Amino acid sequence: MWTIRLRLTALYGALFLAAGAVLLVVTYALAAGALPWQDARSPLGPQIRIRGVLPGDPGDPSTPEELLGESLAEQRDRQLADLLAASAVALGVMAVLSIALGWLMAGRVLRPLHTMTVTVRSISARDLHRRLDAGGPPDELKELADTFDGLLGDLQGAFEAQRRFVANASHELRTPLTYQRAVVEVALADPDASVEDLRATCERVLDGSRRQEQLIEALLTLARSERGLGRRAEFDLAEVAEPLLARCRAEASAGGRRVESVAGSLNTAPVLGDEALVARLVANLLDNAVRHNVPGGRVAVATGVENGWSFVRVTNSGPVVQPDQVALLFEPFRRLDEARLSDREGLGVGLSIVAAVAAAHGAALGVVPRPEGGLDVRVAFAPSPVTRAGVPHAVVV
Repeated sequence: MWTIRLRLTALYGALFLAAGAVLLVVTYALAAGALPWQDARSPLGPQIRIRGVLPGDPGDPSTPEELLGESLAEQRDRQLADLLAASAVALGVMAVLSIALGWLMAGRVLRPLHTMTVTVRSISARDLHRRLDAGGPPDELKELADTFDGLLGDLQGAFEAQRRFVANASHELRTPLTYQRAVVEVALADPDASVEDLRATCERVLDGSRRQEQLIEALLTLARSERGLGRRAEFDLAEVAEPLLARCRAEASAGGRRVESVAGSLNTAPVLGDEALVARLVANLLDNAVRHNVPGGRVAVATGVENGWSFVRVTNSGPVVQPDQVALLFEPFRRLDEARLSDREGLGVGLSIVAAVAAAHGAALGVVPRPEGGLDVRVAFAPSPVTRAGVPHAVVV
């Protein structure tokens, strides 16, 4: 199995061998050009016997200068051959040493990765607070460690949010059950309970059951939104908002709400997505705008197309919300104050569903607190094929 350390070692050895071979060729070429031909008039020339014949002997047809040149040429060739052989042996020895050194250096380079691997393996869901905290210069390994630390931070936040969600959901589901059980036990403990008392008890139990049903439906919608879209269809956002706006007006005129004015400006806004989920998004925005309002408050709804993006905008009066508290509104079961906590009409997951549905559709969600109180919420859906394609999706809370 070719591990990364073995691959790095082979790479180091191959590079060194190639560089050594090039160096050997260059050295041989320089040596071949640097070795001079000795002058034939050297004082040693007449004293050298070549091929067993002294220079000037009658049996040698060559001149002394020619015989000396041939002898020096043979000597030069032998020197170059010896140089080439010695260089090749040295290159082989150094290649072996380079592989050994490459193995050691690769291990040293990969040691921080091994340390990070051991640390990551030891991190579980119970200790996501741990970090790699890699030191050293700001190189690629530190960048990798910092990136992983950021990922661990995101995972820690997600796990903590999930734990809070499960705990809060369990509490919200258990409270109606405890209430219903207490009501039934009180009614059964009264031997003189009349039919009217039992009827009232049953109505209170049914009211608690309806709240449970609403909460379970909201949780299922939230889970479905976070899972993504299973189907997409073209629909008009104005047609989705119109009946919901009419219901909001009816509730406001019935006197059961504190809202006195519900205005609407619904223009055609084509959207490609899940119509049921988008309808729930708009309904939750309207319910939130009505429920968390002030006496004599106002709600305004608008739909339309701007720069190719179909949008729905809900503006309402209400308590003043600080800008740093906006993100808390979209966390499940998070309320900003005790007044909202005591409002048992709310389930605490309305805006969480809005954020999840917007994210599932790749919509841009913008929330701006109004200086005079209340919120200005705008959800913009990416252009559908009917309007314009090619605009990137974004989600901003």
